[in-house]
Amino acid sequence: LLSQFDPDNTGYISTEKFRSLLQRHGSELDPHKLEVLLALADSNSEGRICYQDFVNLMSNKRSNSFRQAILQGNRRLCSKALLEETGLSLSQRLIRHVAYETLPREIDRKWYYDSYTCCPPPWFMITITIVAFFLYNGVVLDRFVLQVSHPLYLKNALLYHPQLRAQAWRYLTYIFMHAGIEHLGLNVVLQLLVGVPLEMVHGAVRISFVYVAGVVAGSLAVSVADMRAPVVGSSGGVYALVSAHLANIVMNWSGMKCQFKLLRMAVALICMSFEFGRAVWLRFHPSAYPPCPHPSFMAHLGGVMVGITLGVIILRNYEQRLQDQTLWWIFLSIYVIFVLFAIFWNIFAYSLLDLKLPPPP
Repeated sequence: LLSQFDPDNTGYISTEKFRSLLQRHGSELDPHKLEVLLALADSNSEGRICYQDFVNLMSNKRSNSFRQAILQGNRRLCSKALLEETGLSLSQRLIRHVAYETLPREIDRKWYYDSYTCCPPPWFMITITIVAFFLYNGVVLDRFVLQVSHPLYLKNALLYHPQLRAQAWRYLTYIFMHAGIEHLGLNVVLQLLVGVPLEMVHGAVRISFVYVAGVVAGSLAVSVADMRAPVVGSSGGVYALVSAHLANIVMNWSGMKCQFKLLRMAVALICMSFEFGRAVWLRFHPSAYPPCPHPSFMAHLGGVMVGITLGVIILRNYEQRLQDQTLWWIFLSIYVIFVLFAIFWNIFAYSLLDLKLPPPP
């Protein structure tokens, strides 16, 4: 039927023709499907509808959000754009803002806005920030940060040190330590401002996977590319989240309706560049405890690589099963291969290269 409105066989029809088609045949459709189709027409900023979108929607194959919106009769999508709604409470405005900040399609925003209950809350990002950064450093270590010039900088069981690489927990626990208040501050700000909204939309499982994958990739990248240096800070996980979010915005630029998105991207990039530049400068600055150098900056790059590969796939497919995505399996396989390569590198390369490592702390 749609081919009558697409004589050139482009695979698209205009939203005006699509609406007239719905008005003519809407009585034959399930009312919930009709509402989703109308929302699909409203959300399209290019003024045209893809025939494959229509087919996928009618066959319930597009995503869980479409499927649930169609099958659950007690859940009704709003009939107008979220930005046009008025009289909302503070919490409703926050949820609407999060939807426009993270999701590129109006129909996904509407379903998220209608279904989000804040149960469970974004517990992962808040917990990892409070417990890891403040409670542990402030209460257990009796200090909020460890300066690289402090006598106890290397004398703890958390940071990654090349001489202690056999202690596997250090590849994760190094995120609990930070080299300076500015290091801690920038990571906390980026983690809360970006990580909490992303977890509200995509859930703790997906966001924690991206975060932990960035953390592990960061320490392994240091062990491969900067073999003599220790590493501290949560930059691997933070950069994985932020780079995935920024890449998602760039890839879906026309669909992202958040206000000041260019300014927000600029601020995030400036903060990341400042912190990365500081890490590079510190790495090559004369160490206070030679021959052990200052912390490596390679963890930042490991986190970015995870963000623009695994992270982008996770954030792009809102409520869609990742196991159905071919690209997801490709990037996951690449990540697993890198992890295995880094493990064997840590086992054999250090002795084969006969490196002179700094003494253990």
